[in-house]
Amino acid sequence: MAKIYADLIRKGRKTIEDVPPRLRAEVEAILAGSGNE
Repeated sequence: MAKIYADLIRKGRKTIEDVPPRLRAEVEAILAGSGNE
C-alpha cells in the first residue's frame, strides 16, 4: 500500500498529508530513496 501512495504522490494526485499516519514513514522512505521528495 505504501508503494501505491508513493506513486500517487509522485504523480501529484496525493500529498503526504493524505497518507494514513501508520504508513507515512514508509512512504517518506520510498520517496526519499527514489530522489523524489
